[in-house]
Amino acid sequence: MRATVKDVAKLAGVSPKTVSNVINGVVFVRPETRAKVEQALSELDYVPNLSARGLRNGRSGMIGLALPDLLRPYSAEITHLVVELAHERGWGVQIEQTAAEPDREYDLLSKARSHQIDGLILNPVNLDDSAVMSAGPLPPVVLIGDVDQDVVSQVCIDNVGAARDMTQHLVDQGYRRIAAVGTPEAPGSPTRIGGRTDSAGTAAARLRLIGYREVLTAAGLHDPALEIALDRWSPEGAATVVGRYLEDHDPPNAIFCFTDTIATGTLSALWSAGVSVPGDCAVAGFDNILESRYTVPPLTTVDFDRRSFVQAALDLLGERMADRAATPRRIVVPHRVVPRASTAR
Repeated sequence: MRATVKDVAKLAGVSPKTVSNVINGVVFVRPETRAKVEQALSELDYVPNLSARGLRNGRSGMIGLALPDLLRPYSAEITHLVVELAHERGWGVQIEQTAAEPDREYDLLSKARSHQIDGLILNPVNLDDSAVMSAGPLPPVVLIGDVDQDVVSQVCIDNVGAARDMTQHLVDQGYRRIAAVGTPEAPGSPTRIGGRTDSAGTAAARLRLIGYREVLTAAGLHDPALEIALDRWSPEGAATVVGRYLEDHDPPNAIFCFTDTIATGTLSALWSAGVSVPGDCAVAGFDNILESRYTVPPLTTVDFDRRSFVQAALDLLGERMADRAATPRRIVVPHRVVPRASTAR
């Protein structure tokens, strides 16, 4: 016979409501009580009846996760954690790629309104273009990433502060000509190198540029000619643009790349140009993806606790699913600079 919620409650010595709260993950349960319920769930090999649950509470048991580019390592790490931690709450995850296109965001919001999914975690790259700002009444939605808004709950890091800390780290190491790769494109910029610039105007690009400029301006070191825009935030984009930059410019003392994937392309361009790292030019990144510790040399980068980041997003989504009128909350996850050999003096 298939175990029921009542069977689990009897074995754990709690109410069926408490068992449901543990399974659904949308209401706080004391750790000691949660442990008893989880033990009973395991002993009885309990499997939730998602169809019956959906009929009772109007939920599908599925949430959506929408990221701009699933090809990148950062997206893979976030997706892995969302799937694993959502599974612990009894939620399935439908994964989508928006390619930073508002139309795709509208489609996902429509699915949430029609109860094909119970809620959505969305990572827009530019608030002005996001469907969240113009789609009317919203289903349960939580944003992750860099856009600045107060419409829905959000989990983010302090991009300005993180870029400031990394730039200060490079200054403290004694570097003076510090370039940035991945900046928003400025019309007529001397570092513009053809093609369209997907990074232009994105929240991450703008915020990280602010922190970079603040430190260098205060130190009297800011040089606009060292701000290098890309046609796309990718290793191949960085390798192409930085390679072309090095054909016409002396290497800077250090390069702050606005993502680790940009940094890997930059390392390739420097190697191709015969520029040693960190001997001739230091390189730093942002995100601390798994591969960053295995580049040659290992990459200095900005890190934040991915598990805490995703856990916070799921907590906020659970709140919105339980109470759509709940006041939006913003959670800022702490960051730190991880020094490695790529910036060592």
